[in-house]
Amino acid sequence: MLLKLTIEIWGKGLWYVARSPELDFISQGRSPEEARRNLLEVIQIQFEEMSRLGTLDDYLSECNYIRVNGSLMPQTEIDVEIIKNNMRTASMSRDEYFDLLQRV
Repeated sequence: MLLKLTIEIWGKGLWYVARSPELDFISQGRSPEEARRNLLEVIQIQFEEMSRLGTLDDYLSECNYIRVNGSLMPQTEIDVEIIKNNMRTASMSRDEYFDLLQRV
């Protein structure tokens, strides 16, 4: 299963925190890479457990993931892509508007 997600990493004291906002999972490590690896391990363990319990599809649905060409993508990303591809504005280009959306 291919899963498209965001990983945010920031420093907090001597540690780095990694978070996946789409899945609402968080982890930490002594370096950005360790925090990222730990987060991916948390996701793997949680997904294995949810698969075993038969709740993984329900969880992903609650997180607004949908299947697109064999991959799981957050619904919000699909919405942004639709906006980007169909944007009609009088005062700014489609790409300028998309850049504005990314900053908001």
